[in-house]
Amino acid sequence: MALTAFPPVRGDLPRAPVGGPPPLHRLLLCVALPHLAVSADHGQLTGTGIEGCYQAGRRMLSRCRLRVADREPVALQGRMESAGRAHFLAVVRTPTDAGPDPELSVERLRDADGTERITVHNASRGVRRFPVEIALGTDLSDLPAIAAGRAGPELPATVHGGGLRWTADDGAGAVVTAEPPPHEALAAPGLLRWAFELRPGGSRTVELRVRADRPARAPGRSPGLLPAGAAAEGDDHRVGRLFAASVDDLRALLQRGPGSPADIYPAAGVPWRCGPPAAEALWAVRMALPLGTGLAAATLRAVSRGQVRGRGADAGRIPGPLRDAGPHLPPSCTGIEATLAFPAVLAEARLWGLPEQDLEELLPAAERCLRWLRTALGGGEPLGEPGPEGPRRAATQAHAHRAALLGAELLAACGRPGADDLRADAEALRERFLRTFWIDDPSGGRPAVARTADGRLLPFPGADLAHLLDTGLTTGGGRAQGLLDAPRRARVAELLTSPALDSGWGLRGLGGRDPGHNPFGHRAGAVRVHETAVAVAGLAAAGHGTEAGLLLRGLLDAAEAFGYRLPEMYAGRRRAEGGMPVPHPAACRPAAVAAAAGVHVVAGLAGIKPDAPGGLVALCPLREAPLGAVRITGLRVAGEPFAVRVGRTGMGVVEEAAARLQLGV
Repeated sequence: MALTAFPPVRGDLPRAPVGGPPPLHRLLLCVALPHLAVSADHGQLTGTGIEGCYQAGRRMLSRCRLRVADREPVALQGRMESAGRAHFLAVVRTPTDAGPDPELSVERLRDADGTERITVHNASRGVRRFPVEIALGTDLSDLPAIAAGRAGPELPATVHGGGLRWTADDGAGAVVTAEPPPHEALAAPGLLRWAFELRPGGSRTVELRVRADRPARAPGRSPGLLPAGAAAEGDDHRVGRLFAASVDDLRALLQRGPGSPADIYPAAGVPWRCGPPAAEALWAVRMALPLGTGLAAATLRAVSRGQVRGRGADAGRIPGPLRDAGPHLPPSCTGIEATLAFPAVLAEARLWGLPEQDLEELLPAAERCLRWLRTALGGGEPLGEPGPEGPRRAATQAHAHRAALLGAELLAACGRPGADDLRADAEALRERFLRTFWIDDPSGGRPAVARTADGRLLPFPGADLAHLLDTGLTTGGGRAQGLLDAPRRARVAELLTSPALDSGWGLRGLGGRDPGHNPFGHRAGAVRVHETAVAVAGLAAAGHGTEAGLLLRGLLDAAEAFGYRLPEMYAGRRRAEGGMPVPHPAACRPAAVAAAAGVHVVAGLAGIKPDAPGGLVALCPLREAPLGAVRITGLRVAGEPFAVRVGRTGMGVVEEAAARLQLGV
């Protein structure tokens, strides 16, 4: 039996005892799903917290402590080299050192798949002889149990070839082998021991390999899912680093779905949310469409496997867990969000050049989503959460409006019935929204975040207002009509860049002075990277380039502080002179929507608006050029390489494109 994904813990955060899940913010997470290695920055695996090497959600190794010359190395640096590899540097002080400077140094390279290379260097002038010991152990616990503080005790080891072996009660097992083989292997303490002899300037390497008795299948990085050569560069060097790290993280998050081997999708986030594909996966592949349509097609295919079939009120819906919605609203249904996202992602993927056979295969699932939407809107009321008391959220109305308009265009382009009815639904939804969700006041008014079942409006603004500006891509390289008219779009732009919502590092989930605000609340005040990226793109599309640039620069500053691996969220504390963004201890890192957000905002600088079926691609770059000149290569439009350059004056030039594409404005 091949495990293909981590066991799901919960929709948003793992169930945990008082005190919360183990903190992540100071850990290095090497990811190449279904493999994961979690380390402190000193490099030793101590057997505490969530540290360890995992395969498909089971901890293969929890303890890996190195001693050189009977001493623990003094840790100097731990850093990520890539999404799947961490590098650690340490020194060892011994009584035989000639002076105050350490003469032995240790480098460790730890990969997500459990491979580790340990190299000891001798910088002294003489031959050095000393023992090297590695103490190993594991509990073979599942990640949900570890997150909840219920990890089991370490299991007894047995000597196995050139290493050690452990077996759990359910028959699962883990093996660690070493090359070269140790001079001594001791089962009771779980110890491998070598006797090193190093000449002056010499070094020696030990390689450890951790594997399961029942290996999990890697997703098989299918050609075309993510292009290998995509890159960005510009006047601001951080643009290229963010883009590269984002693509690297997206690739590391890919995992195989429960259906066909072709079902590959990005996990929502490591380590807590690696379950079945849901709304986050759809958001991520939508933002990553400039990298090609292969990942979108594979993800849509995986998502469609769980769609409710047959008849009834839920027919056509995609299931999803509930998600916390902050202090003023009950949990929201991610299944509704995924159902509304599905047809929009398919419609936009078609414009980016989705192959005809993929479109034909996925169209029936999109039609089922749209039929569910029409049924849900049939009562003439705003779209709400399940149940008669479910609130009507402003962001959900925006998702529904986009799904209806883009779905209508998709059906019409494919010669399918129902487009006119969907357009009528979209127009009725827009009129109803302007009439029943907008709060007029002397400051210019604002949209309510939600409308309760009894008609009461909740006025507390948050980052999800950005979704009101996310209208979607339509034929000819244009933008679909949104819920708001121009004056109201301008007011939303003003709200999004106000000090109440803009922390200086990105948008808060809830305004800083609103009741219930918590800078660490993941929907009560924390900065969620995805929503800030949606705001940047929406503001740019609405013609508010100055405001888009302001949020973009704050997000890029935060990315630099996080080593360009943006977590899914961080604290919404107000930016101060000389300050740094504050991490959230439970945030997934990497996370699919955060990684895709990096691609989205960088590609958004060029404003690429394709219509591959129509043979067109339009450029609408940010004329304010907030980051100076930018060049992006290795993208995919109409299935072929695409490269674009934007100058310091905001003028865009296509450098490479499919021969059949005509440049529009």
